[in-house]
Amino acid sequence: MDRKNRIAVVGAGLGGLTAAGFLQRAGFTVKVYEQAPAFSRIGAGIILSANVTKVLRRLGLEEGLIAAGIRSQSYVSRAWNTGEIMAEFVFDAASEARYGGPYVHIHRGDLHGVLERGVAPGTIAFDYQLVDLQEIHGSMRLIFANGAVNEADIVIGADGIRSKVRDYLLGPEPPQFVGAVAYRAIFPAGRLKGFKIPDCTKWWGDDRHCLPYYLTGRRDEVYAIGVVPAASWEHGDTSIPSSREQYLESFAGFHTDLQRVLEAVEAVTLWPIFDRKRNDCWSGGRGGSGGRVALLGDACHPMRPFMAAGGAMAVEDAAILSRCLADFDDFGDAFGCYEATRIPRVADVQRISVENSWMHGPTETDWFYCYDACTVPLGKP
Repeated sequence: MDRKNRIAVVGAGLGGLTAAGFLQRAGFTVKVYEQAPAFSRIGAGIILSANVTKVLRRLGLEEGLIAAGIRSQSYVSRAWNTGEIMAEFVFDAASEARYGGPYVHIHRGDLHGVLERGVAPGTIAFDYQLVDLQEIHGSMRLIFANGAVNEADIVIGADGIRSKVRDYLLGPEPPQFVGAVAYRAIFPAGRLKGFKIPDCTKWWGDDRHCLPYYLTGRRDEVYAIGVVPAASWEHGDTSIPSSREQYLESFAGFHTDLQRVLEAVEAVTLWPIFDRKRNDCWSGGRGGSGGRVALLGDACHPMRPFMAAGGAMAVEDAAILSRCLADFDDFGDAFGCYEATRIPRVADVQRISVENSWMHGPTETDWFYCYDACTVPLGKP
């Protein structure tokens, strides 16, 4: 493909910045458009397993991830009531050698700071909210809420579950509430008053779960996400404030070890969980045919946050899509190769995420963690 092609990436999240970093290294001119006015340290934690960290290593980011986050030593699954350990996964030098990379937890805000180093200075344009796409004269016109109008030869939609790029490709279709909400809380580990917890523990209830884990190598900050059923959500797509009391009430009866963690919580927000029906059209033009547009991550295959796989799939998508664009002269062939390579794997991960069964007990993890999106054979378009 002609390296003079201009590529616009919509969304400066994990997938968007990974794609931009690889595409720039392949010689393309890339601009990333992000609707937020700036990166800020708000939000939540994220788990980056070895299939992510080994990809980001190639962008020179692995050490930065570890410095800003924590190289986790273990993941423990425990029964909600008895505290029985149902499975334990140790992340040590042997597991890193087998999987090809470390298992890292990090604050999403800190992650953005690391990812920004993987692209050339000036790549990211902040406060650019996409409102429309138009294909004109063999290129794509991007129209933004701030009045700016720019053009590109290819547009990559990395703009999440409410993707405007997806709307252009497939038509407007709102995500569906899945009947569950997530409590999110980040707090100083000092509030545990000396109570020691593993680096990452998932507490499994019959219809809910809670996942507390450290966010820094100093183990001085804890993130706790708790998912519970909810009949409806009446607050649009935004989070609402909650409280420690509500969080504790939702996990009443759980083991005292979890209660001690939740008693340390301070500020709490409650987030709805949305999903979409599977649609394997990830590229093309308006109506899904021809065209210069491709999607990655939650823009084309939302992941429920039950497997810690949403970010992983976005990074894998970014690496594979970048390889395909570098290898094929024709946009359609590149996009076809990308879909052929990614759809079967993503389908498996989506299914397991919906089941909420990952690492509940003894689990064969090599197929997931050993995957290397930078070397796996590409599918045929």
